[in-house]
Amino acid sequence: MGTIPIVTVPHPLADNEAPEVARKAQAIAREVVAVLTEPAEKLAYEYGSRFVKSAAPRSSATIRVEESLEAVNQYFLEHELGDGLPAVPPTPERVATMLKWTDRAPSDTLGGVPPRYGEATIEKVAVNAVMAGCAPEYLPVIITAVQAMLEERFNLYALQTTTHPCAPMLVLNGPIARELGVNSRYNVFGPGWRANATIGRAIRLILLNIGGALPGVLDHATQGQPSKYSYCVAENEAENPWEPLSVERGFGREVSTVSVFPVENPHNINDHVSRSATGVLTTFASSMAGMGSNNAYLFGDPVVCFGPEHAAVVARDGLTKDDVRAFLFEHARTPRELWQSAAMYRISSDHDRIFPGEKAIPLVERKEDFVIIVVGGPGRHSCWMPTFGRTTLSVTRAISHKDGAPAKSVQEFMK
Repeated sequence: MGTIPIVTVPHPLADNEAPEVARKAQAIAREVVAVLTEPAEKLAYEYGSRFVKSAAPRSSATIRVEESLEAVNQYFLEHELGDGLPAVPPTPERVATMLKWTDRAPSDTLGGVPPRYGEATIEKVAVNAVMAGCAPEYLPVIITAVQAMLEERFNLYALQTTTHPCAPMLVLNGPIARELGVNSRYNVFGPGWRANATIGRAIRLILLNIGGALPGVLDHATQGQPSKYSYCVAENEAENPWEPLSVERGFGREVSTVSVFPVENPHNINDHVSRSATGVLTTFASSMAGMGSNNAYLFGDPVVCFGPEHAAVVARDGLTKDDVRAFLFEHARTPRELWQSAAMYRISSDHDRIFPGEKAIPLVERKEDFVIIVVGGPGRHSCWMPTFGRTTLSVTRAISHKDGAPAKSVQEFMK
């Protein structure tokens, strides 16, 4: 439906009373009639180019432009390709080199990427990886991450179009993370590491260029967040006192995996004083509780991201991941009377159904829903990432060959 007309309803609609809703409906009634009865050419003339531009599929033809970085990036800007930063020109030679690191045919498709549902062929994925500045050996990770995001439980459509500030966060486990040099320690969510920066950026370019989530057109994030440029880390398995995320989800330590989470930016948790598990976790719980996150009324699987020093304190007192989940389930809660004093309580009907009679409401339906990982370097800082809620849930997949066999080394993907 490349030229389907789009009519924009005047924003906002939240909390509008019936007369205001009726007024806004009347304001667009003429446009609705027009797009149902008039040809696209006339619509573009009378109402603007958005009717034939906003959902139009990208051409699959090879584009020829002047052979310079400036000319290529000017073309990208003019045609709304990319994330606004300079990109590496995806020449046929660069794309061919990238494609050597997969056993899939360039025409193989991973599926349609919402909201525009452009086909994520292996070649298109490789093109965006080149644009992002990826080393060719990163391609198997990117392919697996796209497959994970396209699983139904992840609900990428909601993530791409919502007003909520959230983005797919990639967490790598296993040998390939170490082999590719994906940072898991100091400044893990920050700059300085090619693998983290460019793998995460490739995902965003795929969501923009193939999925069509252009800001203000199909991506309606009110404010967005910096992690919509790039969001990729490896778990710090070497300093993790518990089993890694991938093992917890049923994979062997020798299996390399990619997990995708629909999350906000990291929210810092600072505790430089506590020397006991109870002290550290009390700080965590108080930092996480509140009505402002989606998890507070939509539940889901929020990510609790321990720095290795905080994890060491908690583990030294003998607490397992399950113990941590149980503590947070009981203590990271919002008092019911506080909920009932605010308007958000109106859209939290599940509170009464799932937790009848409880004096305080937790962030998750079950303690098992908390996701616990360990990342970062020395220092008494941790963080947590609220998610979009239970309508979008995390997915973990093994980095595998076309036949589904897990890869133990990135070199196995070389043709």
